[in-house]
Amino acid sequence: MNSFGNILKLTTFGESHGLAIGGIIDGYPAGISIDLDFIQNELNRRKPGQSALTTARQESDKIEILSGVFDGLSTGTPIAFEVRNNDQHSKDYSELKDLYRPSHADYTYDCKYGIRDYTGGGRSSARTTIAQVAGGAFAKLMLRKWGVNIHAYTSQVGNIKTDHTYQELDLQLTETNPVRCPDPLVASEMEQLIKQTKEEGDTIGGIISCVIQNCPVGLGEPQFGKLHALLAQAMLSINAAKGFEYGCGFEGVTKKGSELNDVFCVKGKEIHTITNNSGGIQGGISNGEDIFFRVAFKPVPTLLKDQETVDRNGNKITFKARGRHDPCVLPRAVPIVEAMAALTIADAILMNRSAKI
Repeated sequence: MNSFGNILKLTTFGESHGLAIGGIIDGYPAGISIDLDFIQNELNRRKPGQSALTTARQESDKIEILSGVFDGLSTGTPIAFEVRNNDQHSKDYSELKDLYRPSHADYTYDCKYGIRDYTGGGRSSARTTIAQVAGGAFAKLMLRKWGVNIHAYTSQVGNIKTDHTYQELDLQLTETNPVRCPDPLVASEMEQLIKQTKEEGDTIGGIISCVIQNCPVGLGEPQFGKLHALLAQAMLSINAAKGFEYGCGFEGVTKKGSELNDVFCVKGKEIHTITNNSGGIQGGISNGEDIFFRVAFKPVPTLLKDQETVDRNGNKITFKARGRHDPCVLPRAVPIVEAMAALTIADAILMNRSAKI
């Protein structure tokens, strides 16, 4: 299960400390203008070492397009790409060969395959999300044709959160601070919390919010291809993601139907809803309103402090992780959320031949 999508399909490969991370995109339409600078910038938003809040691993994450692009345009044939790993410190993981780190994939991979790459987490490492971001960048270029815009941002770190909705925020401010929160005052508090947590050798989680604007009406394939289900699968495939909600989400359970129903109205010559508690999706199908959702991310399980665990033989061990790790995944996960949303919507558009595009 290393492929994502139906018509637009991304297949990824690579490990954290292997030679490269890469992927193949199949089903990509011909004639799309491929902006390599844009794709590289998307990878730069995800790459390590970009601020004091992220891992110190230094990688250029420079993408190389191997096929599927000619004279700046997609050819309609499979697009292959790779990003080389250059700053592996595999020796930092040698002592982890026979032990199971708490809340990591060590034990489950061992049980499932009988073998695991313990250097940097191997295939279970978040470094593999390079391929997702690259694939998402190609999808974003495709979505430009339909005017679809996707914007994610950090809305909560620990117990610090912005109380503003995305409509009240200037989303253009997202990239102006290392936390990627468009609420400057809250962003400063988040940054201090992450720095403090890092100094303690600990980690912290939070929430990323995302809005998809100008999405065509009619996307989604009931019964088992509902658009919100496809988005949930996409988001929960991201490393450290622990929860997904869209529209009014879990808070809606405290309301009555009369409070949450989205009443239809006519704006200009188009049918819209007065409110958008449905989050742009009704009956599993996009209704043309903004699609907005939230993704919860757990604290990184790698702590720079003593932890108790056991080895493959069941012996109790106390260990302290080494290496370079993020104290909070949120800042670097923002472009990953956008990428997976872009892949989902682009694929849904290709599946929906009757969409009004």
